Amino acid sequence: MSPIGIDVTTIRPRHFRWDLAGRVATITLNRPERKNPLTFDSYGELTETFRTLSYVTDVRAVVVTGAGENFSSGGDVREIIGPLVEMKDSGRTGDILAFTRMTGDLVKAMRHCPQPIVAAIDGVCAGAGAAIALASDVRIGTPRSKVGFLFSRVGLSGADMGACALLPRVIGHGRAAELLYTGRFMDAGEAERWGFYNRVVEPTDLKEQAGALAQALAEGPTFAHAMTKKALHQEWNMGIDEAIEAEAQAQALCMQTEDFARAYRAFVNRSSPAFTGE
Repeated sequence: MSPIGIDVTTIRPRHFRWDLAGRVATITLNRPERKNPLTFDSYGELTETFRTLSYVTDVRAVVVTGAGENFSSGGDVREIIGPLVEMKDSGRTGDILAFTRMTGDLVKAMRHCPQPIVAAIDGVCAGAGAAIALASDVRIGTPRSKVGFLFSRVGLSGADMGACALLPRVIGHGRAAELLYTGRFMDAGEAERWGFYNRVVEPTDLKEQAGALAQALAEGPTFAHAMTKKALHQEWNMGIDEAIEAEAQAQALCMQTEDFARAYRAFVNRSSPAFTGE
């Protein structure tokens, strides 16, 4: 049981695969026969899972990936796009807005959960799938992967699930504008050069390397990592002076943790610290 009362074993989603190895959780979008599209139900369960992780200390890093040879093709055409057109035809504008807010809630939940998120991306990573990858903290791709924000191809704007805010910060304004206007795919080489991918590895090594990175993060100072993630998110809207003050306060809190003292003692003893998250 987590010290604050949320038992990680109660996370039992039905619409994606959930695996826990030590302190690393792996979320696998698991409809490989359709390139792992998202549905109304999977959106909801993903959002609720990331919200729950904010109150779980037994999980210290998360990997998000797709089953088979693809990450995610985005919203399911039959189960999401079709019903949305029916809502439009019947004048249910409130239901349409409720849906777009729900998809954005997933990104909010990912950005606000304290655990670092590693996206392991193979094959197609498109539309809402690309938005989930973008909302992650670190992205690892494969040579055969391709990333596309396809919204303009179906008559929608690139302003979807925070893409107009997040993508320019990751790859730059001009590059983001091109991708969001055209809806074209980035191949793996371009995605790595532009900074969308942290690195590109062979498909056979993807899960292992993503898991190893997540494990290394999970073994780090949990509270400090959470503060880093919070600062990275919040300081987008701060001036330099305000950001420096916010970081001073964050670092002062980290200096009061046992992990900080533990790292000092390990340094004095010429050993490696074993962080516990305290």
